[in-house]
Amino acid sequence: MKNKNINSARKSTYALLVKSEEKERSLFETFIYGLLVVSAVVGIWQFAHLRVPTPFAANQPAVASVSQS
Repeated sequence: MKNKNINSARKSTYALLVKSEEKERSLFETFIYGLLVVSAVVGIWQFAHLRVPTPFAANQPAVASVSQS
């Protein structure tokens, strides 16, 4: 008998939560999470396209010298 009351209480609590879901809030949260994902992708893309200065960039290209003897 006690177990039956607990199950009905759980079901009714879950039913109340499902019924009280706000549709506008859900849409707003989806929009915000989408912006979060897009901003992360843009940040990674910007970081990936940074030019990294190399210490040999200012030097002249190496020329192989072949000595003839």
